[in-house]
Amino acid sequence: MGTNAKIAKNTLMLYFRMLFNMGVTFYTSRVILQTLGVEDYGIYSVVGGVIVLFSFFNISMSSATQRFLTFELGRNADLKRMNTVFSTSLNIHILIAIFVLLIGETIGAYFLNYYMQIPKGKMVAANWAYQCSLISSCIGVLALPYIAIIVSYERMNVFAYISIVETLLKLLVAYILCLFSSDRLIFYSILMFAISLIHFMVYIVYCRRTFLESKYKYCKDKALFKNMCSFAGWNMIGNLSYIGFTQGINVLLNIFFGPTINAARGIAVQLQGGINQFARNFQMAVNPQITKNYAAGNLSDMYTLVFRSSRFSFFLVFIISLPVILQTDKVLMWWLGEVPDYTVVFFKIIIFISMIDVLSNPLNMCAMAIGKIRLYQIVEGGILLLIVPISYVALKMMAVPYIVFLIHLFIAILTQGVRLFLLKKMINLSLQSYLRYVLFRIILVLMATFLFICLLNILMPVVMTNFFTCSFIIVSIAGLFIFQIGLLKQERVFIINKVKSCIGIYAN
Repeated sequence: MGTNAKIAKNTLMLYFRMLFNMGVTFYTSRVILQTLGVEDYGIYSVVGGVIVLFSFFNISMSSATQRFLTFELGRNADLKRMNTVFSTSLNIHILIAIFVLLIGETIGAYFLNYYMQIPKGKMVAANWAYQCSLISSCIGVLALPYIAIIVSYERMNVFAYISIVETLLKLLVAYILCLFSSDRLIFYSILMFAISLIHFMVYIVYCRRTFLESKYKYCKDKALFKNMCSFAGWNMIGNLSYIGFTQGINVLLNIFFGPTINAARGIAVQLQGGINQFARNFQMAVNPQITKNYAAGNLSDMYTLVFRSSRFSFFLVFIISLPVILQTDKVLMWWLGEVPDYTVVFFKIIIFISMIDVLSNPLNMCAMAIGKIRLYQIVEGGILLLIVPISYVALKMMAVPYIVFLIHLFIAILTQGVRLFLLKKMINLSLQSYLRYVLFRIILVLMATFLFICLLNILMPVVMTNFFTCSFIIVSIAGLFIFQIGLLKQERVFIINKVKSCIGIYAN
């Protein structure tokens, strides 16, 4: 199967997973919010955020495992080498799980009980939620090498099926939770832990039966161990900065405004995550090919994938989020019924941040493929970490919750420019080509779309009040602008030929 065909097939499989999960997750979130209540929902959100603060180790190592496994596949490494890489990564993940558990039970537990703003009478439930989240996080650490090998082999259908099962289990939890009249936060935490354990066992069973290299064998490759730890260590700076500023913002909002604002942010971030899945699924299908092309020395193909995935990812987030941005109030009312204060403004700013973030992911994957990421991660991570101290100062000066997201947006734009200059030095990535094939076409599509929206609002304001009519018209026109302006000529020809081929199949 050709590269483009494989990417298309994997993307479609991931989209099926995403659409199913999104629909079920949005409904489940509404049920959970109504069952737990805004206060308990906010507590679970912020307690889980404390756990995420300690997860930067496993996130960093997961990226390293993914990179090394995919790189070896790109070089057509033998089974023994693949098994050595996998077993070494599992050894490291076991050490990380132990470390996360120790840090969580000491520093994390102390912070929860003495610094977090938890309402009176809720501390016992908050500690139950914390312990269940901590153990689930450790289980997740051990599952990462198995997930990495599935993605490296581009078995996206398996990844999708397991994810769908996990989502169905979460839906079942939402209904089971309704059977309890008290201590719902405690039971919810326990049930979510059970799901993480089942999720882990499924990955182990599948991988051991499918990939011979996933059968653990004790190995002592010091050079590989050192290289993977070094890569993960430098990558940890970037992941630490991401977790630091996202969860740092969450903690700052809790300290200044209490758990109700955390609930508003949690809902906005969840809606953002659902929209971002469109771009992540495409990027997930492309990422292994970026690394494999670099490993094989096909730099021209790698540049093409980076530029194309950047544009396509941006357009996917843009076109999906347009109707929601224009009528956020209605969407949230239909979804949740009761909408916590500030949720609407949080979401609108966060979605603009997402549009910048999806452009950064292909560049980050390009840097990961190269492997020499020390300078890249130090500079990128250092800039992003500025979000938290600047936000703290801003909140001290003005008690306005959304100021932290405006600061995040400004620094995200600044960081994207820095990434481009760093990759220019690392692999001679052409800034002129990036501006021409990515940014210039994105700006033209944005200008044309927003001009059309302004004209529609002036000439036919009644259309803007109807969600479905407005969404259909705006998405259709935006799609037309993307097709005519955002895509290259060969990409338009490829899509037209595919559509003709599909029509011909169904006609026969």
